Amino acid sequence: MEQIARTWWLILIRGICAIIFGILALVWPGITVFVLVIIFGAYAIVSGIFSLWAGFGHNVDSRAWLIIAGIIGILAGIVAFVWPGITALALLYVIAFWAILSGIAEIVAGIKLRQSIDNEWMLIVGGILSVIFGVILFVWPGSGMLALTWLLGIFAIVYGIAMVILSFKVKNLAS
Repeated sequence: MEQIARTWWLILIRGICAIIFGILALVWPGITVFVLVIIFGAYAIVSGIFSLWAGFGHNVDSRAWLIIAGIIGILAGIVAFVWPGITALALLYVIAFWAILSGIAEIVAGIKLRQSIDNEWMLIVGGILSVIFGVILFVWPGSGMLALTWLLGIFAIVYGIAMVILSFKVKNLAS
């Protein structure tokens, strides 16, 4: 428990990055595909790195799933950087695929973490939101890049809030 409590700030940083990303996506709804690719790529890599860091820093059952979520995030970010001229539809599918896979990994990690922490559910909520977001993108791909920007912004803010709440809950484990 002490290891998890000591790294509470990693979860906080992930949450704050998600909130900042979400606000930027909402403030600039007419953002170009290229800029969105760069912002998404940077966010996915940063989120993946912090997830890996948390996974390697924790000695709990959810460790493998945090590492998987981190690898998926980093790979999604690399794909976004390697092909910056990617079309809106291809970007939509990259984001949807990333959201679903990382969401599933977070749900599993949250369930495993519940065995160590009573009543812990924020990681599961974040994972569920991620999966729902990814499925919506797959079901309605023609909604356009502007709609994707708004969906991505709202998702990132809600997800970020869930991670910030989780970070303070994890921080309280130390006391």
